[in-house]
Amino acid sequence: MNISAELNKTSPPIVDEPVLIDFRRIVPARRSTAHFRRAILLLEIVADFLTIASAVMLGYFIYNFLRLGRHVFYPGKMVLILASVFSVVMVLMLDRVGAYRRGNSLLRVRETEQVLRVSAEAFLVVFAVSFFTNVLFSRWFLVLSLSLVPFLLFVEKTFMYLFVRSLHSRGYGNDKVLIYGAGATGRRVFSVLRRSPKLGLDPVAFVDDDPTKAGSIVYELGYEPRRSATVIHGPVDKELLARFAVDLVIIAVPSIGRPRFMQTIKEALDSNARVSFVPNNLLTSDPTLDYQDIDGVLLASFGRPTRRIGYDMVKRSLDLAGALVLLTLGMPIWLLLAVLIKIDSRGPVFFLQERVGSNGKLFKMLKFRSMHRISCGSDYSPQTSSDARITRIGKFLRRTSLDELPQLLNVLQGTMSLVGPRPEMPFIVEQYTDRHRQRLQVKPGITGLWQLSGDRAFLIHENVEYDLYYIKHRNFFMDLAILLHTLAFAMRGI
Repeated sequence: MNISAELNKTSPPIVDEPVLIDFRRIVPARRSTAHFRRAILLLEIVADFLTIASAVMLGYFIYNFLRLGRHVFYPGKMVLILASVFSVVMVLMLDRVGAYRRGNSLLRVRETEQVLRVSAEAFLVVFAVSFFTNVLFSRWFLVLSLSLVPFLLFVEKTFMYLFVRSLHSRGYGNDKVLIYGAGATGRRVFSVLRRSPKLGLDPVAFVDDDPTKAGSIVYELGYEPRRSATVIHGPVDKELLARFAVDLVIIAVPSIGRPRFMQTIKEALDSNARVSFVPNNLLTSDPTLDYQDIDGVLLASFGRPTRRIGYDMVKRSLDLAGALVLLTLGMPIWLLLAVLIKIDSRGPVFFLQERVGSNGKLFKMLKFRSMHRISCGSDYSPQTSSDARITRIGKFLRRTSLDELPQLLNVLQGTMSLVGPRPEMPFIVEQYTDRHRQRLQVKPGITGLWQLSGDRAFLIHENVEYDLYYIKHRNFFMDLAILLHTLAFAMRGI
């Protein structure tokens, strides 16, 4: 549903209908702020890695110095390798529990809880490895190292917290926030943002439609109400947003009516501001919404799903490893298919076709040629094997999906992934609705849920639900499961 179309309606709004935002109008964070956040995130990951590795090394130094138990000597190089591997595993485990997400605050108790939990889980993993394998570690060495890890991580994260708060207090990496609603919910949001410096969200003012609240001062909830913001009479409009140079509008009125809700979103988008809101009890599973729990306050934001650095790293590693292995093992098949294609019909072995990738970026997708004439880019792909454009060898290639093999080069290039929504041609994307455009949030793939479904006989954009489900729930094990099912069942083609 388009926002402008919704606002122009004169009939009563349908309350239960999900709100869909045009992703072409979603405003990303300011480039300087986005760079700042990425730099802080990278710094935090590197600091965690070095801290964990240092804790393991320090544990071995203490163990070696005190000669505890049956002292076993480990070469320094071996300890360094073990410390590095253990650090990588722990960083990935921390990422898995959300330690590197914004808003991970709750007076920093949640952050400490994650460190303690992951440290305990890592201890159990290492102990199980040493118990069930021939890899022997001194229990004293394990206890010392794994006791130092959470302690040093707590100290490191405390300094990181103070460092980030200091940078934000100097104006670095902050987004100016306007809170719409000066009631109990709005005040709670204000306090949460003030206590969560890692968010980099600076609430500059409240807006409320109640004229009796105009000019009043709202203080931070707590024993020392030091920080405050002024309430301005609403509604939210472009002039008000421009006056405060607002980057983000938070609608903190869960009971807000739909017309006012939609109007506020329109004013924010027209002012190049992003929008978040505190949802009511009727939550939707719309993939356009990214939910974030900040100190018990649930915020829903319109936009692309939050990136998970651990998942992204593992997925890219899987793509590279899988593509290299399949290319190496499949090279004899490539050569055979190339010969058969040349013998069967005139023309090149491969053909490049322009497709739309992540965030709408165009790229050249590579395939084995399976048709007599190459599509000009404005024709739909054949839906049946009897299509006159398909060559004899092309029928076999499409039935077995072997025509897709060259896309492994696209995977190595980084324009595609092994798993993801199939990329479509530009003329089809131009016909997309707002709902269809949600497919463009992630990198396209060679295979996905749609390819495994019984609906693959229809056009991709006629079955967008498969891709939206994948985008919302994707994880490493889902990717692995899709690949396994593809190898087992998805070689039928058309």
